[in-house]
Amino acid sequence: MGDWTHKHLLDLQDVSREDIELVLDTARSFREVSEREVKKVPALRGRTVAMLFAEPSTRTRVSFELAAKRLSADTLSIQAAASSLTKGETILDTALNIQAMNVDLVVVRHQASGVPQMLAAGTKMAVVNAGDGCRAHPTQALLDMFTIREKLGRLDNVKVAIIGDILHSRVARSNIAGLTKMGAKVTVCGPSTLLPIGIEEMGVEAVYDINRALKDADVVMALRMQKERQQQSFLPSVAEYVREFCVTADRLKKARPGALVMHPGPTNRGIEIAAEVADGPQSVILEQVTNGIAIRMAVLYLLLGRKV
Repeated sequence: MGDWTHKHLLDLQDVSREDIELVLDTARSFREVSEREVKKVPALRGRTVAMLFAEPSTRTRVSFELAAKRLSADTLSIQAAASSLTKGETILDTALNIQAMNVDLVVVRHQASGVPQMLAAGTKMAVVNAGDGCRAHPTQALLDMFTIREKLGRLDNVKVAIIGDILHSRVARSNIAGLTKMGAKVTVCGPSTLLPIGIEEMGVEAVYDINRALKDADVVMALRMQKERQQQSFLPSVAEYVREFCVTADRLKKARPGALVMHPGPTNRGIEIAAEVADGPQSVILEQVTNGIAIRMAVLYLLLGRKV
């Protein structure tokens, strides 16, 4: 197994199969920490991790904060709505001010694509992308891959169906980049207006019929409707989307028996996924949340822990 050589985690496009395996293997050892009575190890004691979130996200921010605290790092959280960003300061100015406080790593989420790369180029801190625009969300894809590997024992030749708004989904893009690198077979499915032109160039099959996408799938990943990122109407109505693309119990029968049901959250029950499926025996949605902490611990440790 190779050693981790990256200073940042910005996009899974830049990360090799061996690097992904290293993150997944490291996360497995950290998951055990979260199951202890005392959920802490001293791996990042004396290090400081800042959360710079310019787009709302309770789940991802809390997951990163818990990950940092369980590694004994100090954390500070900057909510952009309450910060100088609303007074006209640029995101880079804010990051440079954070750096001036001797912060070691910044976790950034921003509605504009490319902001994490800009901060990585413009500061000396390690940068972790917690979601930028419609482009990338590497730790979500890593926790999804970790969950699949833990449940099925492998990623190679696993058939994954990703259903929904692929066009606006950074989760879909990062999962496609990671899963195809790990040898999984990925099919994307959604309304034609929500499938990017040329997506097949990323090594996936694109279909418009959910029954075809679900056929023999080992993993069914439903995506949240990205209403906040849709600047125009891509669908005649939500009702039509539900009729054609909602993952229902009946449709799930097309997948392999016991196929995993995943969702990056928060779920809109009854829109992209039926409540009985989201809460059913095949759902690993809450396990994804648990595994997210272990994955983020692994990423923070690999970026910072080996430099101590």
